[in-house]
Amino acid sequence: MTDLTRLTIAGARDGLKKGDFSARELTSAHIAELEAARALNAYIVETPDQALRMADKADQRLKEGDAPGLCGIPLAIKDLFCTEGVLSTAGSHILNGFRPRYESTVTANLWRDGAVMLGKVNMDEFAMGSSNEHSHYGPVKNPWRAKGSDQDLVPGGSSGGSAASVAAHIAMGATGTDTGGSIRQPAALTGIVGMKPTYGRCSRWGVVAFASSLDHPGPFGRTVRDTAIMLGSMAGYDAKDSTSVNRPVPDYEAGLGKGVKGMKIGVPKEYRTDGMPEEIDALWQKGIDWLRDQGAEIVVVSLPHTKYALPAYYIVAPAEASSNLARYDGVRYGLREKVDGGGLDDMYEATRAAGFGDEVKRRILIGTYVLSAGYYDAYYLKAQKVRTLIANDFHSVFKKVDALLTPTAPNAAFPLGDKLDDPLAMYFNDVFTVPANLAGVPAISVPAGLTGDGLPLGLQVIGKAFDEETVFTVGQAIEDAADFTAKPEAWWRD
Repeated sequence: MTDLTRLTIAGARDGLKKGDFSARELTSAHIAELEAARALNAYIVETPDQALRMADKADQRLKEGDAPGLCGIPLAIKDLFCTEGVLSTAGSHILNGFRPRYESTVTANLWRDGAVMLGKVNMDEFAMGSSNEHSHYGPVKNPWRAKGSDQDLVPGGSSGGSAASVAAHIAMGATGTDTGGSIRQPAALTGIVGMKPTYGRCSRWGVVAFASSLDHPGPFGRTVRDTAIMLGSMAGYDAKDSTSVNRPVPDYEAGLGKGVKGMKIGVPKEYRTDGMPEEIDALWQKGIDWLRDQGAEIVVVSLPHTKYALPAYYIVAPAEASSNLARYDGVRYGLREKVDGGGLDDMYEATRAAGFGDEVKRRILIGTYVLSAGYYDAYYLKAQKVRTLIANDFHSVFKKVDALLTPTAPNAAFPLGDKLDDPLAMYFNDVFTVPANLAGVPAISVPAGLTGDGLPLGLQVIGKAFDEETVFTVGQAIEDAADFTAKPEAWWRD
C-alpha cells in the first residue's frame, strides 16, 4: 500500500471513495506519524481516540455513499479555534484548562463534511508573532533545515504548528488564521500552500479574537487543489458572525485548471524593499516569467501607500487586541491566580501578569497607549485613515489587472531565537503580507523555489475581494510551473 501520509487530500479522497483504504487506516497512519514527530512540538493536544471515532463515522458515510469531499481526511486544527470539549488555549497560559462547550463555525463545517481531527496545533500566543516562538507551550520547530546544518529553524507564525504539521506529513491539511500574514508567511517558510480568503468569507465565530477587523480563518495544504477543497468546506455565511458575508460559496476546486492565458497580472513596484535578498527578487522575476510564458500579460502597477501598511497595522492590531483581551480576567474561565488577602483588582492583576506572555503584554500596552486620551486621534484614527487609503490602492489597481504577484516573505526560515530580541526585525517578516489584511482581499502563498541553503521560498498571489477563484487559478499556474517537489528530511525521527 502507498504510504498514506504522503497522499494529497485530493488523492486520499479518491482512494477512500474507491475503497483502496479506509478512513480508519488513513487516520491511524497519521496518528503513528505524529507520535513519531513530537520533537517538532507541533501539537499542543493530540486527540487519537476522538480521531478514530470520527474516522469510523466517515467510513460509515463512505459505505452509505454519503461522502462529501473531506470525508475521512485527517486535519490539524490551530488552537485558536474553539473545539467542543477539547482543550482550546490560543497558545496562552491564561486559557489553561479551557474546554469550550461549543464548536467554532469553521470546524463545525469541517466535521459536517466528514473531516477528522487529529488534534490542536501550536501557535504564537493569541496569534501574536511571526515565528511561533511566543507560545506558552514552547516553540515549534520547522521540519526544514539548511543543507548540512542541524540548527533548528522557525516555521513562521503565528500558525507555525499548522504549517509544520502539513509540511511534516503529520496532517493532510490544517486550519490557520491570518491577521497580518499568519497563514501565508509560515506556508512560505515550510514549503506548503497557505490561503487567506476575503474578510467575511469564513466565519470568525468561535475563533479566539486577536484583532477582529483583521482576523481571517483559512486553510493550509500541500497543493493549491487541497486548499481549494478545504476552503470550500470552511467558508460560508454565518448569522452568528456580524462580519460574515451572505453570498454563495463557489466550487473552488471545479474552477481550477482554467489557466492564466489572457489575464493581466500586476507587479507592484513598491514590493521591492531595501535589502531584499537577491534570491527572493530572482524568484519573483521567475514567477513573472512563468505567468508570461503561460499567456498572461504582465503589468507594472503602483500601490503608493504600501510603505505605510506595516506601521498602520501595528497600531490597529494592538489597539483591537487590547480591547479583545480585556475579557481574560480569571473570573469566568481559564487561569485564576489566588492572592492571599487581596481584593478583586489584585486577582485581575496577578492573573493577567502570570497568564500573558511578554509579546502579548507588549501589544496590549501599545494598544492601550494608542487608544488613550490625547493619542487616539494622533495614532489610531490616523492609522484607520491610512488603512482606507491602502484599500483604495487595491481597489484602483484591480480595475486594471486580474491579480497581483509578489514575494510572500522577505526571507527564508531563520534560526530559533535569531530575532526574539528585536521586535521590529520580527515585525518586518509581515511586510509583504500585511497590506492584503488591511484591505481584506484574498491572497495565497505557493512554494516556488529553494534558497542556496535548500530552504523553501514562496510567491504570493493577491486578488480582488471575493474572487478566490482567480487567486487559486493563478496560484495553480505558479505551482505547475515551479514543480516544487522538495521535501524536508525527517531528522525528527532520529
